[in-house]
Amino acid sequence: MVFEILLYALGAVAFIQFIYYIFIFGKFSFGKPVSGKPKNIPVSVIVCAKNEAENIKQFVPLLLEQNYPTFELVLIDDASSDETRELFEEFEKQDSRVKLVKVDNNEAFWGNKKYALTLGIKAAKYEYLLFTDGDCYPNSKNWISEMTSHFTQQKTIVLGYGAYIKVKNSLLNKIIRFETLLTATQYFGWAKIGKPYMAVGRNLAYKKEEFFNVRGFMDHMKVRSGDDDLFINQAATSKNTTICYSEDSFTYSEAKKSFKEWFNQKRRHVSTAKHYKVFNRFQLSLFYFSQLAFLLLAIVLLAFQYQWMIVAGIVVLRYIFAWFSLGFAAGKLKEKDVMYWFPIFEIFLIFTQLNVFITNLFSKPAHWK
Repeated sequence: MVFEILLYALGAVAFIQFIYYIFIFGKFSFGKPVSGKPKNIPVSVIVCAKNEAENIKQFVPLLLEQNYPTFELVLIDDASSDETRELFEEFEKQDSRVKLVKVDNNEAFWGNKKYALTLGIKAAKYEYLLFTDGDCYPNSKNWISEMTSHFTQQKTIVLGYGAYIKVKNSLLNKIIRFETLLTATQYFGWAKIGKPYMAVGRNLAYKKEEFFNVRGFMDHMKVRSGDDDLFINQAATSKNTTICYSEDSFTYSEAKKSFKEWFNQKRRHVSTAKHYKVFNRFQLSLFYFSQLAFLLLAIVLLAFQYQWMIVAGIVVLRYIFAWFSLGFAAGKLKEKDVMYWFPIFEIFLIFTQLNVFITNLFSKPAHWK
């Protein structure tokens, strides 16, 4: 009787996974690409950096080489202790399109990236804003053009893809990129069905009016992270949000090089997600717990060889539809190589996530300093 109940439970969580992968994530995975129309609207590209001197030297020139007629580059130095501010000042002297915003430590907003970004947004002279980070670079000279081409009168928020640089023979790099692929497939899929809930600040665009419509970051200013996902969670709707995932629109940054650094990064992301809207917290939790439950139920039933042919069939079917859904998404986001490891990476991430939840119960993660 107990094993029969477990078998029914396995079928139920497999069905939940089917709904997610085929009908929600599948809206992105299997959907036809939608090309935007070039707008040539004036754009303020905003980069907030803190102690990013080495990256700034490499990446700011790439931003200034963008093939776009009218844009300014708003460089925000958030109280850096290295040469970041000096480098920004040099760029400002050399190019009239560069505007430097200097942020000094403020007792009320000590080390708060949202405060620095607010000053940068207010300083931007154009209505359309495009964001990336100091450690990122665009994949092409058409990055601005691609991202802004998806703006319309109704669509005033554009979610982009922030990829990580591929590192040959690095298993951790592949794990990080697989997680990034899964996360993007989720937020693109939900956006496609009219339920946008997050974005990444490495590649995000919106009109300035959207920022002021929700009073900027004021409602979550005390949450140290979330300048991207918490803002989108609050401001994005089915009517004002769209996505952009053409290869020319990607940005790239360097992934964490050690498991400890990556684990701490995940802790920050999870601690931020608890501030999402109730429905978003529910759908994310349901997806994760259906993954965990499916794995545990399958292991128990197969270990006791209860109706093992049926159980094996459910397991194989589940991995086939999940593989297809993520595989098509990986093709669109140029991450096909991580799919060869799909079952192993998924299992590893499930238990890593569980470890993150438990760790966060006993201590708070470190944020932007």
